[in-house]
Amino acid sequence: MNYDRMERVEGDLEKIASEIKTCKKCPLHANRVNAVPGEGDYRCGVILIGEAPGANEDLQGRPFVGAAGKLLDELMEGVGVSRGMVYITNVVKCRPPGNRQPTDEEVEVCTSLYLNRQIATINPKLIVCLGNISSKYIFNKYGLKFKSMSEAHGRIHRIISLHGEIKIIATYHPAAILRNPKIMEEAKMDWKTIGEEVKRICQHK
Repeated sequence: MNYDRMERVEGDLEKIASEIKTCKKCPLHANRVNAVPGEGDYRCGVILIGEAPGANEDLQGRPFVGAAGKLLDELMEGVGVSRGMVYITNVVKCRPPGNRQPTDEEVEVCTSLYLNRQIATINPKLIVCLGNISSKYIFNKYGLKFKSMSEAHGRIHRIISLHGEIKIIATYHPAAILRNPKIMEEAKMDWKTIGEEVKRICQHK
């Protein structure tokens, strides 16, 4: 990525983040402490997309900083990937009350205003969908069919965008693994695939 484009991407991501932090376009803003725009290194072109902020994320204004975030770090580190290699965000940028799933309306508003712009700005080579909400949205966005996580997880889906190939991989949300430790081994296998792709992409940035 050349310096001019890097400056432009940084500026655009900062502008989007500033809008997110003051957004009042859906009811979720009423109860938030902090909106959570996302963070990390966009230069490799790898985006991890979760569902929505939880309590810790709401307090700190950062994605994946609670128990699920600790597990995400462990899964990444287990395959030689660090937060410093990827950009991490969520479908919805404000915490839904009681950690409920975001509604279709909330997803529609937040993705159309912010997530789609973040994706377009970063122009990713790899999108990792963490959990069902993220997977359903991203698969639908790119014309892929998502039936269930048990069927889709760990597989590399390739789509061609205006800017080249994007690989999409769905895997279990770390919070789902904490609730159901039986899927940990499947998740680790997914992350072996994800780790190989991330390292290959980052070597050629």
